[in-house]
Amino acid sequence: MVRELPTLSSLKPYLRQYEHARTDKALWQLVNTLIPYFLLWSVMIRLYAINIWLVVPVSLLAAAFLIRIFIFFHDCGHNSFLPSHKANRILGFFLGLFTLTPGEHWWQSHAIHHATAGNLDKRGIGDVYTMTREEYEALPKKGKLQYRFFRSPYVMFLLGPIFVFMLRQRLPIPWMNRKAGLSVFYCNLMLIAMMTLSYFTFGLGAFLWIQFLTLYFAGIAGIWLFYIQHQYPSVYWARNEEWDFVRTGLLGASTYALPKGLHWISGNIGFHSVHHLRPRIPNYQLEACYRNNPLLQYAENTVTLRSSFNCLGLALYDEKQKRLIKFSEIQ
Repeated sequence: MVRELPTLSSLKPYLRQYEHARTDKALWQLVNTLIPYFLLWSVMIRLYAINIWLVVPVSLLAAAFLIRIFIFFHDCGHNSFLPSHKANRILGFFLGLFTLTPGEHWWQSHAIHHATAGNLDKRGIGDVYTMTREEYEALPKKGKLQYRFFRSPYVMFLLGPIFVFMLRQRLPIPWMNRKAGLSVFYCNLMLIAMMTLSYFTFGLGAFLWIQFLTLYFAGIAGIWLFYIQHQYPSVYWARNEEWDFVRTGLLGASTYALPKGLHWISGNIGFHSVHHLRPRIPNYQLEACYRNNPLLQYAENTVTLRSSFNCLGLALYDEKQKRLIKFSEIQ
């Protein structure tokens, strides 16, 4: 039985204590992340000249720092990383280049995700698209095969990074505004500039191989994190007329109980329920906000590293049982 949830008005005064961005903390995060990342890149460039396969293990380490860089980029979109809105936008654009992600384009889609997460009537933008059991059972055989293909872990986690970061983000979404479209154009322009510079310095082949490996491994982990944040058995979903913001935050977004080191790498985004309740809280304040208030701590939305692997295969929301289920449960 889920205990009674607090109201947003009762939580706001507490949450606001943690939402103030601090320049000193943000700068320290940039220093302890970007410097090691650039050093690893220099090592990989040298290893590439010896044997391209020597790059692989180092790229796995670099990917860990790239995940963290993406979280800083994400925070810039919420105007939570630095105190200045303009500084967040400028820094965010350049941080997005590390993962070939156009800032304004991704931030607009992500804002829609925050506004619609857990709403069964507003799925499809900035989320892992999830059908209800009834919708799936009503599909023709071809439609069921297509959805099963899309929800396959092999497709989602192994092909997903290539599609999302290397292909889809190269083109603007038609319905987005001009600013979002321009961010895609400028991101692609900077990518061409980086490729040109590498061609005349350490080699285009080295750039493409290192960038591909690092982004691919980071992308797998990033998609996994996003998946676990909203794809666990007891996750909250509701129709528009019943949808509740607090329930979406506290029960529709997980708390991923990771070891300390993995929380560092992932920029504390595992405390995702807090993030959904108050996106203006910087990544470096999320853990303290969560741990210092029992009203934010729920067993129903807590996923451990071990239990998270049991979430693989969840693909359909059963509205009657109010939980996510696997395809095997309806056969």
